[in-house]
Amino acid sequence: MTSKRPDPEIAARALAEAQARKDEAKALDLPPEQGGPKGREPVRYGDWEKDGIAYDF
Repeated sequence: MTSKRPDPEIAARALAEAQARKDEAKALDLPPEQGGPKGREPVRYGDWEKDGIAYDF
């Protein structure tokens, strides 16, 4: 069984299209969060910690 290498032209075109979409995307103008958790983002490691209890989802 041989492994098929991706076509560099197709890969380059896909990367260019992805970069173009990223450049066109506008930052969301959202109001600041109210009543959110203090400190670091609690869902950073895939669980939610509140009052010393971790909730896994």
